[in-house]
Amino acid sequence: MLVVNRFRVPEDDGDAFRGDIEAAFAVLAAQRGYVGGGIGRNLDDPTLWVLTTTWENVGAYRRALSTYDVKMGAVRLLSRAIDEPSAYEPVEPGAVLNVGSARSLG
Repeated sequence: MLVVNRFRVPEDDGDAFRGDIEAAFAVLAAQRGYVGGGIGRNLDDPTLWVLTTTWENVGAYRRALSTYDVKMGAVRLLSRAIDEPSAYEPVEPGAVLNVGSARSLG
């Protein structure tokens, strides 16, 4: 499972934000089920940042979000993310995609 969180950060706040996002990333990376991830800043628009994480499955990600360490060290930052869907299923050639959930069927 891939999670993409994007952030809009004023340029003047970029240095402080970098410290915050690096700390949140470290907390997430220490959780069980974490596979990989990274931090990026947009080349054309330096006010746009991204935090990506990859997880063994959606359950591992949800469990990670409920841990004390993540609540204390990452949720505050994650709450600043642009309000948009952030969870993606990997799409491999020929793979069967996850069919609609109850949310998408309404």
